[in-house]
Amino acid sequence: MKKTQLIAIVCLVAAVAAFLSASGDVSTYASFDTAKQAGSKVKVNGTLDLSQDMIYDPNEDPNYFSFYMEDMDGVTNQVVLTLPKPQDFERAESVVVTGTMQDEVFVATEVLTKCPSKYKNEELLLNGDI
Repeated sequence: MKKTQLIAIVCLVAAVAAFLSASGDVSTYASFDTAKQAGSKVKVNGTLDLSQDMIYDPNEDPNYFSFYMEDMDGVTNQVVLTLPKPQDFERAESVVVTGTMQDEVFVATEVLTKCPSKYKNEELLLNGDI
């Protein structure tokens, strides 16, 4: 076998391996109930429950942030983020957390927030909605 063929085969195998490892992270959104049953890493989409307390004390543990969110099925659950609290978190319109359910707590390793657009009022004004 020629050197170039061997290199091409190795590159092809590496590309397939990279694709398979990246595709393992892609998932659909789940609810908290589904996360309890899955036992594996899932993404939950929902909104913050601002009626419940958020716990974050960077002096005690900067990588512990606890809050409550309601999923798209209306189920509210405690979420513990193992990262610092995101900036302007309370202003988020929606939240997507990635993690696993451990007992009755969803332990998140990643969070994505959608904050209100600073252009929203201008858009409403231009559309004549204000």
